[in-house]
Amino acid sequence: MHDSTDNPIATREVYTPSALTRFVRDLLEDVLPLIWIEGEISNFSRPASGHLYFTLKDAGAQVRCAMFKPRSTWLRFKPGDGMRVLARARVSLYEARGEFQLIIESLEEAGEGALQRAFEQLKAKLAAEGLFDADRKRPIPPLPRRIGVITSPTGAAIRDVLSVLARRFPLAEVEILPVPVQGKEAPPAIVAMLNAASSARRHDVLLLTRGGGSLEDLWAFNDEAVARAIRASTIPIVSAIGHEIDFTIADFAADLRAPTPSAAAELLAPDAGEIARGMARQRQRIEQLLQRGLDSRAQRLDHLLARINAQRPQARLARADERLHMLQRRLGDRVQGGIERREARVAQMRTRLLAQHPTALLARGAERAGSLGERLRATTQRSFERRASRLAELARTLHAVSPLATLDRGYAILFERESGRVVRSVAQASPGSALRARLSDGEIAVRIEPD
Repeated sequence: MHDSTDNPIATREVYTPSALTRFVRDLLEDVLPLIWIEGEISNFSRPASGHLYFTLKDAGAQVRCAMFKPRSTWLRFKPGDGMRVLARARVSLYEARGEFQLIIESLEEAGEGALQRAFEQLKAKLAAEGLFDADRKRPIPPLPRRIGVITSPTGAAIRDVLSVLARRFPLAEVEILPVPVQGKEAPPAIVAMLNAASSARRHDVLLLTRGGGSLEDLWAFNDEAVARAIRASTIPIVSAIGHEIDFTIADFAADLRAPTPSAAAELLAPDAGEIARGMARQRQRIEQLLQRGLDSRAQRLDHLLARINAQRPQARLARADERLHMLQRRLGDRVQGGIERREARVAQMRTRLLAQHPTALLARGAERAGSLGERLRATTQRSFERRASRLAELARTLHAVSPLATLDRGYAILFERESGRVVRSVAQASPGSALRARLSDGEIAVRIEPD
């Protein structure tokens, strides 16, 4: 028998292909966290299961990828060959083939996705600094006399703005401050124009605007320097970048955001027709107030003239004579009223005195005694009748349960003559026994004869 330690084959750790691929898969998934990877899609397929299988490649290498349901159903775009994408994935190994692969957790188009992440990061940073706080927003003047429009002088946005301003408020002076609105040169140019306009202080309000486009087209307005220049401006700024669904960092930094360039012009310029109608209403109100003032003063003048006329001697004598007559009438009314009240009181006292006279008191006492006597007799009669009725009822009840009532119907009660006990059974009446029979009207002697 040989020692196993002498055999070099016995000391080897031998893997099967399944064990090896499983070991490598676990090692990859434990060591490598979720990663971001960008590349071009090729060999794309979507079987009936709903899973996605494809290869991500660049100029030097490629890697197999799998994206399983339900994550594949959450995609906001339709992937395909040749598309450049950005994926968040787990590094793994497909054991059946021993092939290195990525398990895709999320997938987005590469260019726009990167821009969107940069947008969100900058937005979060500036918001944390308080750059977008509502208490830092400046009020927009209701009637701006001079409006500065920072935009491309050849774009569609400036034509829309000028058309709306001319229609709504032609009195406003509009100055175009030209800048590029797309490309690498746009952000520094916009910052320089904002700083120059802020220093010049020529305008009551500034409008920063451009027409619609993709996220990349609007990227000049997602620049941090532009946002800080907007907040540093001494002049209120309205932003109108792109379409209603587009939002840029400049929109959050501005004092007011409009959904479109035309809407911004509507917000900035009051309606001249409405102003004219308002002025007409104010004029009418002023005229009404002036007329009421004139009417009030004319009435007061008439009152003062009446008072002056009232101070003449004839008028004063007439008023004194009228007052004298009035006082005489009031005195006569009071005297007559006092006499009538005293006569009424005397009559009342006479009535009360007669009511207390002994004869009247005796008459009322006799009347009350008679009434009480009648009530006593009626009460006694009713009580007697109730008791008689009750007694009759009790007699009937007693008679109904009395043995005498039974005897009246022809029955008899037998008693032993000696002991007086009631005979209740034939066994108590032996032949020759002497008994007494109680009938309804008396008793008779009875003797039991043998059969």
